[in-house]
Amino acid sequence: MSLMTNYSASPLIRIENLCKSYSLQDANGKTITNQILFNLNLTIYQGEFVAIMGHSGSGKSTLMNILGCLDTPTSGSYWLGEKNVAALSNDELAHIRNQSIGFVFQGFNLLKRMTALDNVATPLLYAGVSRSNSRRQALELLRRTGLENFAMHQPNQLSGGQQQRVAISRALVNRPPLILADEPTGNLDTQTSREIMLLFAQLNCEQGITIVLVTHENDIAAYAKRLIRLKDGHIIVDENNTAGVVSDEIA
Repeated sequence: MSLMTNYSASPLIRIENLCKSYSLQDANGKTITNQILFNLNLTIYQGEFVAIMGHSGSGKSTLMNILGCLDTPTSGSYWLGEKNVAALSNDELAHIRNQSIGFVFQGFNLLKRMTALDNVATPLLYAGVSRSNSRRQALELLRRTGLENFAMHQPNQLSGGQQQRVAISRALVNRPPLILADEPTGNLDTQTSREIMLLFAQLNCEQGITIVLVTHENDIAAYAKRLIRLKDGHIIVDENNTAGVVSDEIA
């Protein structure tokens, strides 16, 4: 089912006839091909907030890895902005991951021995920004996400929600046009999950950041403006989320 969208913005993500398969050898040395994604066609425009849903084994994590330039398609094409991702070298893919994509994971993936401030500043250091400027920009993001007073805390001194806010700050620090969030509330309680999703909605509404979220929870997907459902490696639903969460807190 294809979604006809009224977005006037440019496509940020465009995949055409995308397939992904893995080859394995059985005990007898015979090669077995396991296909995960089948001829996917999908366009996501700048400024969209998209939730990708599906049961375990549906292919949503594989698709997310490809969108995040952590994996490449077996066939078909993937364009991120003006870049044909499938044709890029490993070094070029690493550059895109650092400059154009912010990642938020279920497990936070913070560096345990670093403070919140230095966790947020690290991507800027990899990009060649000086330590002083990196820390200044990181502190500003922690201020915007309500964690300025926790800047010198290490992850084990923070709650799960605070750790995820640090992870979101880190994802934003290079000002990427795209945030990919993989089950970002999976380790959080209901109230904290709501706060994190409101933060994502705010970033999308106020700053126009494109957000692609993978989740299996309907109440989390409800914050998105568009829902995509995968089943057995196929897109079976692609629709506007007219019943999504509307909150007076997003202003």
